[in-house]
Parts: sequence; C-alpha cells; structure tokens
Amino acid sequence: MEVIVENIDGLSDAAQKLIEFAADDRVIIFNGDLGAGKTTFIKAVCKVLGVEEVVSSPTFSLVNQYETDGPVIYHFDFYRLKNEMEAFDMGYEEYFYSGSYCFVEWPSKIPNLLPEHYTEVIIAEAENGHRNIRLVKHIN
Repeated sequence: MEVIVENIDGLSDAAQKLIEFAADDRVIIFNGDLGAGKTTFIKAVCKVLGVEEVVSSPTFSLVNQYETDGPVIYHFDFYRLKNEMEAFDMGYEEYFYSGSYCFVEWPSKIPNLLPEHYTEVIIAEAENGHRNIRLVKHIN
C-alpha cells in the first residue's frame, strides 16, 4: 500500500492507515534516509494511539517508552548499535514479544532479530517535498 503525504497535516491520516494496515502486527519497522521523517511519522502514529506525552527520538537511550490508555508503546532507534549483540544485551526480545507496539528505526542494524511477522514503513522524499510512504507486510 502506498500513501502520499503532501504536508504535515496529512500525517494523521497516514498514521491511521498504518495502524489499520498493520492489523495484528505489533512490530513496525521504519526505513528511510536520514531526515526522511521517520521520527516525525512515529510521533503522528503515537498521537493516533493516544500518547499525550512528548515523543522524541531515542537515539542515545536506544528505547523510549510511551504510555497510553492501553498497552505501552516502545520506540527504538538502533542507529548507534555496533552489532546485534547490543540488542540482545538490552533485552530486545522482551519488548518485541510483549504484545505492545514496537516502532523500530534503523532496523537494518538488527536484520536477524526481526520477528516472524512485522510491518515495514518505507519513507521517501519526493521531488515536490511530499513524502511517499509505502507499507509492506513481512512474513518470514
């Protein structure tokens, strides 16, 4: 599925489409160039899911936790990982298999650790400044 976002006001609709598309998938990975808008889109998804606190990139902490009326949401940024063992050391399995949403930036750092089922979000900037957001289901 592809969604075109013309401006920041369109992120809420795109976020709702992602949640519907992901269905039962709770691990959602985000791919795109540096500055493509991964964190900005995750902020919109968190808002749709009821997060009221400030959502920010967990670049240095590796994972942020956000409260909702339902299950907690985990937001990962694996950009700074040197290897997959660092994800093991932080206990990634407890998060990924908790039943809570796990939003993962820079999943290319942990290719062998992704679960059997997940949804991928690919964000690309178009020439006109719009964002093309492609949603893909993965079953390993």
